[in-house]
Amino acid sequence: MNHEPISHEPTVDNKVIPVMREAVTMVQVVLFKVLRQSVHDRYVDQTDAYHTQLAGAVINNLFGTQPLDEAVGVFGTVNRELVERELYGLKDTVQDLIPILTDALRMKTICDNQEGIHSIGSLLMAKTLGILQEGRDLPLPSTFMLQVRTLASAYGIVEPMNPSPPEA
Repeated sequence: MNHEPISHEPTVDNKVIPVMREAVTMVQVVLFKVLRQSVHDRYVDQTDAYHTQLAGAVINNLFGTQPLDEAVGVFGTVNRELVERELYGLKDTVQDLIPILTDALRMKTICDNQEGIHSIGSLLMAKTLGILQEGRDLPLPSTFMLQVRTLASAYGIVEPMNPSPPEA
């Protein structure tokens, strides 16, 4: 009889996790571009720095991430009510991105879970905000990555993939 302890190793291939995280980050970049433009259009009397910091604070809150720029963190703390108002407005301001946001938040949670990080809070927040499509099927990682690549290409973030001609 085998008495080895039961392994709690990740159920997702460790090589897939960094690639999935990169795809999630790409969704965040697209969301940033769309949200920053929306904020720019609605707060025309504010500076570009204000637009950038507000969009960044909203995305950091949604994905439960720490800002890379300390000014964004300070902005988010000082303008908490504004950030919350923008979070609740996401269902309208980025309506076209909601399906891919749902997928990205789920993929991030899966990756976090595999690395022992508890991040279900992002999904609960998205549900509260009305931007989590609970009935949406979770795509396979390869499908998600292709969807993200297509989206990022449409927003000019990455070059479009050109299919290779078949070998002769």
